[in-house]
Amino acid sequence: MRTRFAPAPTGWLHLGHVLNAEYVWSAALQRGEVLLRIEDHDRERSRPEYEAGILEDLDWLGYRADIFPTDAFRAGRCDGRQSDRGQVYRDAFEILRHKGLVYACDCTRRSLLEATAARPGVDTSELYYRGHCRDRNLPLTAGYGWRVRMDPGVESFEDVRLGTQRQDPSDQCGDVLLRDRHGNWTYQFAVTVDDWRQQIDFVIRGVDLLASTGRQIRIARLLGRAEPPTFLHHPLIMKRADQKLSKSDGDTGVRDLRERGWSPAEVIAAARTAGGR
Repeated sequence: MRTRFAPAPTGWLHLGHVLNAEYVWSAALQRGEVLLRIEDHDRERSRPEYEAGILEDLDWLGYRADIFPTDAFRAGRCDGRQSDRGQVYRDAFEILRHKGLVYACDCTRRSLLEATAARPGVDTSELYYRGHCRDRNLPLTAGYGWRVRMDPGVESFEDVRLGTQRQDPSDQCGDVLLRDRHGNWTYQFAVTVDDWRQQIDFVIRGVDLLASTGRQIRIARLLGRAEPPTFLHHPLIMKRADQKLSKSDGDTGVRDLRERGWSPAEVIAAARTAGGR
């Protein structure tokens, strides 16, 4: 079994990340290995100082990856940063393009907000794309977003913790954005390609990403992945009943706890307790 720990360097590690690490390394300790991935596809928000802090905190906490350990990142001896994998994503995109499944889009965020608000009785926490540009034949060039068609159809999968799940991406989110108009590969596409190409067969992540699973399974199948990974979506550590911990808010940061004199064992115990482990 191969799983992964995949932080984004858009802030410092906090207790929510530690909880995820506990799930990941506990699973791997029993029957597998961990790959460390730095998900810096968001070039506007990713910062080298955050990556350095993440690597330092992982070492301090005692989490060592079997594939792409922290020293490999520091020495530039690994393929674990998404920012270094642009050609991998481009090659995957070409698979979908040759199948006639992608198209260019110039819709704005405002238009997506309007389309989402116009769907009565539907969860509006996620933007919905209604396929406005599907047949406009815009060029697949810089300056446009690139989308993949999500035709109607249910994706069923078993979550290790939550049981059977059924999702229809066409109803949840519509056609998925693969690359934005600034040339950044999106989270949905990059992680799907990486999990496929890096042979991840057990994805362990927070329940806030549960809604992404069906569309990622669909994209992976369109790319040619025969069997999707197994998924486990674990509880989050919440600041309030309706708000999870946030990197950008500096919530319960590992660095802050270290400066206050906490030991690695105390930080891990706090994360486990707050997450109901």
